[in-house]
Order: sequence, then C-alpha cells, then structure tokens
Amino acid sequence: MWPDNETERDFLNFSGVADTVAEIIVQARGRPISIGVSGAWGIGKSSMIKLTQASLAERPRQEGEREFIFVEFNAWLYQGYDDARAALMDVIASKLEIEARARQKGVEKAKSLLKRVNWLRAAKLVAGSAAAMSFGLPPTGLLGEIWGLGQRAISSGVDANLLEDAGAKAGEVAEVGKGLLNPAEQTSPPKEIQALRDNFEETLEELGVTLVVLIDDLDRCLPETTISTLEAIRLFLFLKNTAFVIAADNDMIKHAVKKHFEGVPDDKLITNYFDKLIQVPIRVPPLGTQEVRAYMMMLFVDNSELSPDIKETIRQGICSQLRQTWQGKRVDRAFVQSLHQAIPQKLIGKFDTADRLAPLMTTASGILGNPRLIKRFLNALSIRMSISNAQGVGVDEAVLAKLLLFERLGNPAAYSELMQKVSLNDAGKPTFLSEWEEKANAGKELTLDDPWKDQFFKEWLTLPPALANTDLRGALYVSREHIPLITPEDRLSSEAAELLTALLQHPDMAANLKDRLTALARSETTVIMDRLLDRARQEQEWGVPPILIACLTLTEVDPPQGPRLAALLRERPAVQIRANIIPKIGDQPWSQSVFDEWEKGQISAPVKAAIKKQRK
Repeated sequence: MWPDNETERDFLNFSGVADTVAEIIVQARGRPISIGVSGAWGIGKSSMIKLTQASLAERPRQEGEREFIFVEFNAWLYQGYDDARAALMDVIASKLEIEARARQKGVEKAKSLLKRVNWLRAAKLVAGSAAAMSFGLPPTGLLGEIWGLGQRAISSGVDANLLEDAGAKAGEVAEVGKGLLNPAEQTSPPKEIQALRDNFEETLEELGVTLVVLIDDLDRCLPETTISTLEAIRLFLFLKNTAFVIAADNDMIKHAVKKHFEGVPDDKLITNYFDKLIQVPIRVPPLGTQEVRAYMMMLFVDNSELSPDIKETIRQGICSQLRQTWQGKRVDRAFVQSLHQAIPQKLIGKFDTADRLAPLMTTASGILGNPRLIKRFLNALSIRMSISNAQGVGVDEAVLAKLLLFERLGNPAAYSELMQKVSLNDAGKPTFLSEWEEKANAGKELTLDDPWKDQFFKEWLTLPPALANTDLRGALYVSREHIPLITPEDRLSSEAAELLTALLQHPDMAANLKDRLTALARSETTVIMDRLLDRARQEQEWGVPPILIACLTLTEVDPPQGPRLAALLRERPAVQIRANIIPKIGDQPWSQSVFDEWEKGQISAPVKAAIKKQRK
C-alpha cells in the first residue's frame, strides 16, 4: 500500500520545476514575492511544495545571502476548529519567536510580534462576543465564562464555590491582559495591523533571514476558510524578506472568491483579487505516458524488498532518463532493469503491469495521469490481490487489474452488464467479448451500440490479457465491494439486492432509502452491512467519506450493526483519521470506545482537539 502523502523524493520529474521556483525566490534577494503553484486535485502540488523547500534548504548559500527559514501552513487542518486567519498569524509569529530564541537575537522584537498577534485575536474575540450578546445569544470564549458566572449568581445565589470560581476567572482576565498592549496607549485595530507589519519586517531584519511561507491544501477548504487564509496572507504580503508559495487549484480559489463577493456581477473583480495575491503563477505540468509509466514503476520499486540505496539509485536513474525523453529516450521495463542487475522476478512482473496500464492511465478521462488517482488505483488492486491470496481465490493480477480499470473508468452500465453476463455463464466466462477482442487487436472496424461504444472500451479490449475465455468468477468475488456478488447463500430478496446496489453506487444518498431499509429482515441488513464494510475498508482517508454515510444510515435502521462499524473504525490507521469525522459519529452510543482507541495512536493535533471538544 502507498500512503497518500507528499514527498521530498521526486517520483514525478518535478525537480526541475521545483528548482525553478526556488531560484525565483533566491533571485528576489529580499524583495517580497508570491508564487502560486496551481493544478488540479491530486496532481502533485503538495509534493512540488516539499521539493521546493528541499531545493532551497539544500542550496549552498552564497556570501551575503540571507538564510531561509520555513513556515508550513495547512489551512484545511484548522477548518472548523480555529480561525484560519488568526491561526496563520499565530504560526508565523510563533516560528519567529522560536528562531529568535535559538539565535539569541531579535528576541524582544519577536515577542512583541507575538503579543500583537495575541491582541488582534483577543480583539476579534471581544467583537464576536459583543455581536453574540447583541442578538440575545450567550457570548463566547473568556467573556462567555464570565457571563456564565453572572448567570449562576442570578439563578443560584452567591456561595463559596462561586466566589472561588470568580476569583480564578478574574486572575485569568488579568493574565490575558498582561503582556499585550498598554491599555493607556491610544490604539485601534488599523493602528495595530500597521504596527504588526512594521514589527514583522523589523524582526526579520534583526534575525537576518528570509521567511518562506508554504501554504498547502487551500483548495480543500470551504470558501470561508479559503478567504480567511487569503486575507491573512494579504496581511503579510509585499513585506521585505518574505516569500509566499501557495499551492491551490486556481478554479477552486476563484470559486471561493466569487462566493465571497456574491452578488457582484463583474468577474473581472474576482480575477483581479486573485492576480494581486499571486505575482508568479506556475502550473504543475501534466504527466504524459512516459511519466505515468515511470511513476508506477517507481512506486513498485519503493514497495519492494530492495535496499534503500538501490531504490534511490533506481529512482535517480529514472528521473535522469525522464529529463531526456524529449530526445526520444524511453523509460520502460528494459531500461529500469538495466539500472540494477538483480531485480527480483516479482518486481519485473510489476513493471509489466506498469507497461500495460500506463497508456490508458494517461488518456482515460477518469484518471488523466493524476498521481493521486493512480496511487489509489494501485492501492485498490493491492487490496483485492490480498483478499484473493488470503481466501485462496487465486486471481491473476493482470486479469484483476484489467477488470479494475474497467470498473473505475468504463461506462458503469457496461461494467454492470459484463458482470451479469459472467454470473449467468456456467463457466464464468464473458464469451461475448471474443469477436470484439479479435477485431480490436487486429485493428479492424468495430461498431458497437450503447453502453459499449465509447473509445475507452475499444482501447480496453486491446489491453492484455484477453478475457473472453477466462473464468472471471474469482475476480468478481474479490471485487464485490463495488458490484455485489449475490450468491444463493445470501438469500437477498430483489428489494434488498436493489438497495445494496444503490448504497454501493450512491452511498451519500443513503438517507433517502431509510424507510425501505427499515422494512428489510435482519438477515438482509446484516448481508448489506457486510458489503458496505468491505467497501469501507478500501478508504484511505477518514473524514466523512460517502461510504460512512451509508454505514451510519444502516446502523440507524438496525442498531446492532453499530458495533460492527465501530470495530472497523477502531482499526483504521491513525494517519487516516481526519478531524471532521469526530462530530459526525460523536452522538453514536459506541463512539467513545472508538475515540479511546484512536487516542492511543499517533493521531494529529486537530483530531485530538476535536475529540476533546466532542467529549465536553
């Protein structure tokens, strides 16, 4: 299995672009610069950010050049749990204070910067509380706690406990006020913002560094969080000795800006807003067939039993060859084998898989060379092969890969019909494909009707191995999380089978099926949950994936299914857990046992905070 994480090791031939971004920052020589790294979801923007940071960090510093220090900020992690604007300000100020203490210079400037950030956060808190009270709502934060003490005095009278709590809260108020700004000074938010900008520049000057702020996953955020982060970026933009590298899909950012300026008919305003933030736009290059083939081979090498040194030698050799593909050089199985004399036969077989799949992975509309989707495809293939091996099914990986490709990228109606014909054939063979495969491989004219007439299917027919005379029942069995394999032992009624198919194809619409699910027998909901949990095990990221909605709906209909879902969630790796799943399952009777198990692992700080908040 391959984790869906960014990497500082170049698997995508992005080093040249990353080095260019780094050189732009170096050549700015302290002048403020903002660079936008754009590209579609999953194309490799996060890896580009990491590679840029590595390029800057490893670059030999010339005489007179300032040192680079880095702040990494992921707005998506703060979404729903902190104000992204305030969080970014706090992360920057805290980083500079740490650097100042380590260098033993600029400490007072850095501390003053952090105090000003705290003041602005406190000012926002007061404003928010005042707004809440004006609408008749209880205030939030520290003011909210003081307000709560007043309510206790009115309703229950003054007692020793109340006096003790009031004394503690008064001390807390004094502590918050201490070290911020002198209350005797005439100040205001605009003055403090300008003072903060001045203080920020002075701190960088005294430290003698250039601050590089790396913003990632902005296009994953809700519009409100996106705008909040952009506003914080704007606060620090165009100040000396700063560089911002912002990774985001341009279309998603423009959508957020458009929503923010809702009602404004002029799209030019939206474009101008974005263009003023981004001085240098750089687009992540799309992958061609050579890059896709090389990427898949490097993934297989990375998961092999070769030593780290040999893996790195192969990676460097592939990347070097990729930089010469414009001269006609190829990255294929033969070339990769030439990089090391003793590549295991099993790994050579994986290279054959990459050779076969790369052209379709590059051109098929469902993937189009997207690295994240390629990795998810290979993970799904790996899981199905594991199921096959564990249960003694013995499916050929090439057959399974070809079927999985059709399942993910082909016409759903055609895939469903293929599976039905396999189920109806006594030998489990799709014999109806025979004539089509023969014509496609011979390059003859092939005229097909719906749902078979799309170009992808014609290309898929030529992909080895041919399937017309292959028993596909084993492949069907290990693929049943997508198309249910209904056996006589399952004893599902036609109604239950229809509901199962609907839940697997559109899990996010499960709530609309609740009344029909309620009418099913317990034995049938148990089989349906079996299939849903099989699908859920394929998920690599546990925020609120659609399959979770389907599972939760079924536990509402049949509560004894709840502990089964809880068992699956407890087993999820800590790196897969995201904070937004916590409120989604927080009201379930079994959720506390899941939270207890997650807290034993290395879950992220936002997940810990979300669990703590949920338990309150």
